Amino acid sequence: MRENDMLEKDEIFSKVLRAGRRTYFFDVRSTKSDDYYITITESKKFTEEDGSFHFKKHKIYLYKEDFAAFQDILDEMTNFILKSKGEEVISERHQKDFKKEYYAEDQEASSGDKKYTDIDFDDI
Repeated sequence: MRENDMLEKDEIFSKVLRAGRRTYFFDVRSTKSDDYYITITESKKFTEEDGSFHFKKHKIYLYKEDFAAFQDILDEMTNFILKSKGEEVISERHQKDFKKEYYAEDQEASSGDKKYTDIDFDDI
């Protein structure tokens, strides 16, 4: 087992934020000396032309001694952006009613009016 894997084996507390093609994982982990730190992982899905896909992951390790400064800078940056540009997302790809459409699709799928057929891999 790699040393990096050993450092991350003790997961204490986790939260997940799904944001379109990106997923953010926030994990509290334990060091060998039984102190805690945070890992923030961004995982982004990329689809190839042949339909296959892969994930690219980026990870940040955040230790207690850096929490206050990290939080201060993150607060300052997010406040600056929201004050300068507001909360509305400005993007060529972003649909203003994205969440609304996602919710509607989710309800259609759960209402029994499915547009697909369930197939068990054993049936293939």
